Amino acid sequence: MAPHANDSNGDATGMSINELRNKSGSGFTVQSPNVSYTDSDITSNYTYRKTDVSFEDGKYSASPKETQYDFKTERKVGKVGLMMVGWGGNNGSTVTAGIIANRRKLEWETREGPRAANYYGSIVMSSTVKLGTDTKTGQDVNIPLQNLLPMAHPDDLVIGGWDISSMDIAASMDRAKVLEPGLKSLVRKEMSGMKPLPSIYYPDFIASNQEDRADNVVSGSKARMEHVEHLRKDIRDFKQANGLDKVIVMWTANTERYADIVPGVNDTADNLMNSIKNGHAEVAPSTVFAVACILENAPFINGSPQNTFVPGCVQLAEKHNAFIGGDDFKSGQTKMKSALVDFMINAGIKLTSIASYNHLGNNDGKNLSSQKQFRSKEISKSNVVDDMVYANNVLYKEDEHPDHTVVIKYMPAVGDNKRALDEYYAEIFLGGHQTISLFNVCEDSLLASPLIIDLVLIAELFTRIQWRQHGEQDWKGFHSILSVLSYMLKAPMTPPGTPVVNALAKQRSCLVNIMKACVGLEPENDMTLEHKLF
Repeated sequence: MAPHANDSNGDATGMSINELRNKSGSGFTVQSPNVSYTDSDITSNYTYRKTDVSFEDGKYSASPKETQYDFKTERKVGKVGLMMVGWGGNNGSTVTAGIIANRRKLEWETREGPRAANYYGSIVMSSTVKLGTDTKTGQDVNIPLQNLLPMAHPDDLVIGGWDISSMDIAASMDRAKVLEPGLKSLVRKEMSGMKPLPSIYYPDFIASNQEDRADNVVSGSKARMEHVEHLRKDIRDFKQANGLDKVIVMWTANTERYADIVPGVNDTADNLMNSIKNGHAEVAPSTVFAVACILENAPFINGSPQNTFVPGCVQLAEKHNAFIGGDDFKSGQTKMKSALVDFMINAGIKLTSIASYNHLGNNDGKNLSSQKQFRSKEISKSNVVDDMVYANNVLYKEDEHPDHTVVIKYMPAVGDNKRALDEYYAEIFLGGHQTISLFNVCEDSLLASPLIIDLVLIAELFTRIQWRQHGEQDWKGFHSILSVLSYMLKAPMTPPGTPVVNALAKQRSCLVNIMKACVGLEPENDMTLEHKLF
């Protein structure tokens, strides 16, 4: 396992660039009176600086503001379990094979030559952050993001979960048609012994073309409360059987239709619980899973686009101080969109239309061929540019917005190799136009699986971080809605009444800077005044 932050004193002073690269896995300590280390915790006193703005007499008034916060991070990670809903799907079987391959450091042959297990595509495992500047050379010192704070390692995760299909995970891997035969042969024996627990199945919420898979279901389609208790017991049993300190639950099953928000049914925590007890038909399977996790204090993350977290579910999570996060994995086309649109609008280019066309042949595409399920996906993909547009009132006047359409078609022949075609049409100088067309072939599950790993590792980390305003006695956890997970999610949730951020660079910066605050380091700073003031 890679060394964790603050486990050792790495000294990069005066090293060459290549030496700095070779030392990038070293741990570090922060030498500051505002940071303290014990065997159990890292505690920092952090000055949060922002600018408050008011509008009076026709002009803005900006006032810098400072707030002192204390952060405390528990250093012991403990043993972590990952339970996936839809374990036998493309993503679930691919994540499982990937973790086994990395844990065993496997290598296999492909048509392009030998390949070895890696965690490419994971921001936690395969990206770096700037720690600071070398005092002698002036070169940036970059370290793996995973080393900023003590974090779980994916190799150590204990994996389990549920599925409406009874196939073992090795057979599910074959059905998914994602991985190379050489890799599959190396992990098959271990994965054939993995069998998903029976899941709950409410046919109204997923496409009818999924019915032939549903041979591994918990009895009863109206017994919502019995299902909640059944799932709670599954989580407790999994935790006990594997000696786990905590369990993270991930929805990586089929996209559901949107649930109607009905007053008296799912609009408050009490109404939702009563609706579950009464077996109300508008309570979705994913919401039942979420409620079970909230009551078991197991963080629950929704990797599909449906509105799992109805208002009553959010209120219930807040009531129990339980973590939830969502919605919808952001892997290929949408990640490109949230980066490119941010770049273009920040460059002063006025996007006037965005057309996105997808076709794919995996089971996700089959399920999305149903209009109700497609509508859930369309919503999550269509709102990803809103905050970037609203941020530029020079280009876009009030109520002005680019035309934006999303099309998804099921084409079985292409399998998991999703084709995403995008056209960005923009207005430029003096009435001119620019058109950018992208053709993105995404091996869907190989992009989504590292996101699942990131979501689990980051969610687990935030179960160990507490905060308080400086001078207060009591420590608190972060808000129940883990908006720090936004980088990995198409339609990120935020606490009620707070803005949604979709711009990719801002999402990453938010996560990195909060982690830095926990060890008393300043936010990412690209001014590099030391190189500009002579």
